[in-house]
Amino acid sequence: MSWGTELWDQFENLEKHTQWGIEYAEKYSKFVKERSEIEINYAKQIRNLSKKYQPPKKSREEEENKYTFCRAFVATLNELNDYAGQHEVIAENLTSQIITELARYLQEVKAERKSHFHDGRKAQQHIESSWKQLEASKRRFERDCKEADKAQQYFERMDADINVTKADVEKARQQAQIRHQMAADSKGEYSSFLQKFNQEQNEHYYTIIPNIFQKLQDMEERRIERLGLCMKTFADVDRQVLPIVGKCLDGMTKAAECIDPKTDSKQVVESYKSGFEPPGDVEFEDYGQAMKRSPSDTSLSNSKESKEKPASKSKGKLWPFIKNKNKSPKQHKEPLSHRLNDFMTSKPKMHCLRSLRRGLSLKLGSGPEDFSHLPPEQRRKKLQGKLDELNKDIQKEMDQRDALTKMKDVYIKNPQMGDPASVDPRLTEIGQNIEKLQFEVQKFEGWLAEVEERMPSRSDTHRRSGIYETQNSTTVSNNCAQDRESPDGSYTEEQNSETQVKANPNPNPNPNPNPNPIPNPTSTTPEFDDEFDDEDTLPTIGTCKALYPFEGHNEGTISVAEGELLYVIEDDKGDGWTRVRRNEDEEGYVPTSYIEVFLETNAKDS
Repeated sequence: MSWGTELWDQFENLEKHTQWGIEYAEKYSKFVKERSEIEINYAKQIRNLSKKYQPPKKSREEEENKYTFCRAFVATLNELNDYAGQHEVIAENLTSQIITELARYLQEVKAERKSHFHDGRKAQQHIESSWKQLEASKRRFERDCKEADKAQQYFERMDADINVTKADVEKARQQAQIRHQMAADSKGEYSSFLQKFNQEQNEHYYTIIPNIFQKLQDMEERRIERLGLCMKTFADVDRQVLPIVGKCLDGMTKAAECIDPKTDSKQVVESYKSGFEPPGDVEFEDYGQAMKRSPSDTSLSNSKESKEKPASKSKGKLWPFIKNKNKSPKQHKEPLSHRLNDFMTSKPKMHCLRSLRRGLSLKLGSGPEDFSHLPPEQRRKKLQGKLDELNKDIQKEMDQRDALTKMKDVYIKNPQMGDPASVDPRLTEIGQNIEKLQFEVQKFEGWLAEVEERMPSRSDTHRRSGIYETQNSTTVSNNCAQDRESPDGSYTEEQNSETQVKANPNPNPNPNPNPNPIPNPTSTTPEFDDEFDDEDTLPTIGTCKALYPFEGHNEGTISVAEGELLYVIEDDKGDGWTRVRRNEDEEGYVPTSYIEVFLETNAKDS
């Protein structure tokens, strides 16, 4: 159906309808704009969420990157970030393909509609003007006819009146003729205007208005079609990103499928394996056998060493996988003969002041460069990682040196490109850097070789061979590896100048051994295992009174209350800490400045 033929008299309604159609298109454009804003905000929130849960760079490179489930989560966050990018693409496409294009099209539609209705109003004004002209000519023709009729009647009265002169009659006759002529002219003009108006009216309602309304109809149909295309594009914009969104989801699924619990469990072993071996069997203590003393035993019991290590206290194992804060493993009692045999065959434990200071430095957050505070396996891994980093740095420096060397050769062959001497300072600097890095590599390789030699797997054969050093005379060694426990219980393998005495395991064997001899703890324990023994329980050398309260949060320290009385088991060695004991199972370090020490007389003399 055509608007021109069916709606020829609905000019105002069509004007309202087309205006409403444009406003509806603008309403749809506003809807798409709000949808685009939602997509942008959603993408922003998704990106912020992904960024929030991304692990820090250091953690990503070292800790979390070790485990498959952590790597899977990081991959999921990365895919989620790409997923957010697709929503940004949706917002951009909605803006460019719908909002911008629809706004430009509506501007054109508004201009076209304005032009069509301007032509329609002009045609209406023209037909109205023709109608007014027709009405005016009609009224004029009517008035002239009336005037002519009056003039005719007046002439007839004058002509019938015998009293009127002939001149007056002639005058009346001429006036009547004039009026009749004017009426005839008005009739012709009215007829002409009527014919013209009918023609224009026919053209107006059958040609001009239908053409204008047809253009408006075409404009409205194009607007509706364009709106439909926008709605289709609205759906296509989402459909276009679905493959990439699907890939993001597939990536999340693939990352989840790569999680391997067994691998993560193995990684836990690799991360925390100390390299130590579990402690050996506890020796049987035979209290039924009588202790047989020899003269050497008696003389030894009166020595200074026996005072420092009471025979009533046994040695406690240092468990490498347990950190004791204030308590140590409970010490069990053992016969004096066991303790004497142990003392004769084991290396005396002497405090290593350097290791104590190192323990305190570890509590303050600083660690040695050679990672000696770590267990062997962890130390080996740290040293190997450091070596890998140094080798990478050396390779980078060498690559730069090669590039600069090539550049210098080009400058030498083509002086116009640059001065060869300008490259020399940088080459010298790179050479110095390489030398420094190579020195570092050698240093860490030496530490690594030392660790690998001490690893249980490497010394296992030696430890189980049953061959131990036996000497008739006292020898001096610089090994302080037995003193491995710093105040915080950390492990150290640092060697220093502390003197260690290695005694003959059987200085005076009994010529008539007992058929059921008491087993010697150290004669069946490998030397390496002896290094894990904790220090013997130290004797009390005095008492102290706490002047101030001390919390003792750090490893190896003990908390005290103001005015509390404690036993002193080790005096200040110059590092500002004194070792005290509250009871048999609770001991640790306290600041010397926080207590008032009362040493016993024999302790001071010794």
